[in-house]
Amino acid sequence: MTPEAALIELLERVGAGRGKAVLISEHELGQWASAAVSAMKTLGLLTKASPASSAVCPGCERECVMSVHTLPSKSRSDLVSFIVCDKRTDINRVTVPVARLEQWRCTVDAVCGFIAASLRLRRSDKHRPASAGILEIGMANGNKRNQMLCLQIDGELMLLAGGNKAPLIEFLAFGKDTYSVDGAMVGRLVDASTTLDNRHTPSSAKRESRKLDTQAMYKDWQKAYRELIKRQPNKSKTWCSQQIAKMPIARGRDASTIKKHMLS
Repeated sequence: MTPEAALIELLERVGAGRGKAVLISEHELGQWASAAVSAMKTLGLLTKASPASSAVCPGCERECVMSVHTLPSKSRSDLVSFIVCDKRTDINRVTVPVARLEQWRCTVDAVCGFIAASLRLRRSDKHRPASAGILEIGMANGNKRNQMLCLQIDGELMLLAGGNKAPLIEFLAFGKDTYSVDGAMVGRLVDASTTLDNRHTPSSAKRESRKLDTQAMYKDWQKAYRELIKRQPNKSKTWCSQQIAKMPIARGRDASTIKKHMLS
């Protein structure tokens, strides 16, 4: 997964969470580009979260999601975590490596902080009503005017300035081992007017096209999954997603993302 694809994946999850914190396991982050993960942590997009209270049981091919029990210990190195299997009679306690329970979190506030820091904006201390699904980031400057830059968090993350908005991912770039927000594009968003100048007004047709492209990608994954199961009926869902991740239709997405959408 490229650094660009990793950030898109992260922001898509945050948008889908509609304001709720998104949790990502250390194991999954290990499948992302190391430069991307390092940049996300440095920029504050990812912060350490409490260990997961449940996990996929490694005891057999069923891959059940079960509660994890951890025995008290004075040091982290002595921690013992395990799952108690109640699905089979030949399996009881299954040890779960502590490292598999480590996870990181990303919030809409962290995304706003990253945008403000990249653009060198003073963070706003006011939030619009939560029901509006909009958070204020800070006052942004264009060549013609200044406007409050906001983040729409209800669904796809969108940057808003005045009456104009555009998908956040269109303003982001990765270079020199870090992510940044294109200040020039933000300036044009601030200056644009939906009534007088349509040159910089986001195209709804473009957004719809991207959504259709994403849906087509999911359908490709679902078709590939059905074909794999037909040829290898005894293989697990995880194995199938790993195989699809190696195909061109994966488009840089990792196996865990593919697994979530290939069953729809």
